[in-house]
Amino acid sequence: MSLKAQNRLIFEFSPQMEQRYEKFAKKGLERHLKPRFFENLPKKWNKMEKLKRAFEQLNIPSDENLTEKFRLYMEKILEWNEHINLTAITDKDEFVDKHFVDSILSYGRAEIENAKTVIDIGTGAGFPGIPLALVYPDKKFVLADSLNKRLKVIDQLCSEIGISNVELVHARAEELGKSKAHREKYDLCVSRAVANFATLSEYCLPLVKKDGFFMAYKGPDAEREIEESGKAVSLLGGKVTEIFKPTLSNLDFSHNLVMVRKIKNTPAKFPRKAGTPAKEPLK
Repeated sequence: MSLKAQNRLIFEFSPQMEQRYEKFAKKGLERHLKPRFFENLPKKWNKMEKLKRAFEQLNIPSDENLTEKFRLYMEKILEWNEHINLTAITDKDEFVDKHFVDSILSYGRAEIENAKTVIDIGTGAGFPGIPLALVYPDKKFVLADSLNKRLKVIDQLCSEIGISNVELVHARAEELGKSKAHREKYDLCVSRAVANFATLSEYCLPLVKKDGFFMAYKGPDAEREIEESGKAVSLLGGKVTEIFKPTLSNLDFSHNLVMVRKIKNTPAKFPRKAGTPAKEPLK
């Protein structure tokens, strides 16, 4: 059956329309359809509708090309996820909420608006780095992870989709923090990595320039974690300036964004050797 015929079949407004759409989606036909196809779908079946609303509420300049890049990235990550463990989130609505919208909630904040160079530590499947790179095409993003096979997938997807402002680095955070090429070279470090806040600070603050920022995506216990890690943050040259809780209508999930300003250079002995920050968090 031709693609034109498939489109015509899906557009038959019958009780079976949703079932047919999902059938074609499972076969991977979604990724071959043009953006206008998705504009005409009933909103409850349009997985990108919530992302478009987020763009509007966050005042992010967008067009169908941007939305299509996000959609393609999701489709391709989920395809690869069948072979490589990239994400535990496989429901597309949840993917849009927890990976896309959550990643871009910092849009418009001075910490990222004023940054020219941004590094994402423990990027995993590319979050928050890839969504931020898409909405900030004029900024340079470095995505770092200790698992090279993830980075190879991200590199291939960036090439296929046309994301050109991303550089990928295979290394542990402790190694980057000691490297002349990366230590205190970034205006902003972001991370959604699951780690104790003191540990995460030791990974990230050594990479940030003085007067730059570290922005951590943390869960509901953010205030408690920060209180317990206050001495460690100070020791590493940082100062927590704000815990920002983004709110958007119709968004069921979001992190707390913890803003840490780098007020002085990180002592040379930090970060400690690989594995130590996680095993023995600073206190």
